[in-house]
Amino acid sequence: DSPGGSQDWQTVVVAQGALNLQVNAPDGGIFGGGSGFSLLAPDVSIVSAGGDTASPSGSVTYKQNPTVSYTPLRGNQFLKQMLSPIPLEALLTLTQSGWSVQRVMSLCVERANNLDNAANASGPTPTGEPRFERFRTLVDILRELQQADAMELGAAAVQPNGNAAKKMVRNLVLRFKGGAELADKFRELCMLLEVPVDSTELVLTSNFFDKPANGVAVRTRSMMGIMFFLSHNIRVSDADEKEGLVTVTKQPGGEVFDWGQVTGRLFNAHSAKARPQGAFLAVPYRGSWFYLRNNDLETKSTFMLLNQLFNLQAGDIKTVAPAFTIGVGGG
Repeated sequence: DSPGGSQDWQTVVVAQGALNLQVNAPDGGIFGGGSGFSLLAPDVSIVSAGGDTASPSGSVTYKQNPTVSYTPLRGNQFLKQMLSPIPLEALLTLTQSGWSVQRVMSLCVERANNLDNAANASGPTPTGEPRFERFRTLVDILRELQQADAMELGAAAVQPNGNAAKKMVRNLVLRFKGGAELADKFRELCMLLEVPVDSTELVLTSNFFDKPANGVAVRTRSMMGIMFFLSHNIRVSDADEKEGLVTVTKQPGGEVFDWGQVTGRLFNAHSAKARPQGAFLAVPYRGSWFYLRNNDLETKSTFMLLNQLFNLQAGDIKTVAPAFTIGVGGG
């Protein structure tokens, strides 16, 4: 029986699913199901006791309620993903996956032996200019060797400090495999790093106090340090500078230092008062729009590398903190 009166209903074909069915009978009654969906046969009709027939109207609805959850990084999660130095193994993973050794080293490394890659830029904007020129020469040589397929970076067993009495350990090794035409380039590399010029391989380590004669002690940046490092080359408005809202780095003579010398080959961010058209990425902040140009392929490549570094640093962190959930389904 329908809720509106005593009428006989013909057979209705029902298939179970995630939809809801509502059928409106001619007399205003409603027949429906909330736990599944129903399909009406083509010639469904209602037959009354007097022999009159009428066709009901019906509707099938489907509702989806996806959610987006945001979980804040804190405690050990924040320490691991944002403040921990990038492991040397990550440099190996990135260069072996096709990334330019020049881009990876420039971004992730702040010091190699006595070569400084703007180490004071891994935090808030410094007032004094950084040291970076000799490190830039280093990564340019590495890139040249990489493009000529004259070097390989991998893990190998090495003798600590050349002491045969010590147990062999596995370290990252940069090995020269080029011909005589590139031998001078590798010797120049060794001279920059202050290792024996007749070396054919360099041992990478994070220990600055106990490394072999051909060792290269490497100090890497954290994700936070990398973002600070890139942020110094963001172009801000002259008004913000005049109001003292940003730190201005000065050279010894008092001239303004151009951070484009350090990171201009990697990353350039611009600012404008109005939202830029056709930008790759644009973010509003304090009355200005900060954006990346869509035709700046070098900046876009560095942005993609940042995403991969975030994924490498995230690892297998298990989320146990409360999540902030937003429903994005239709009403």
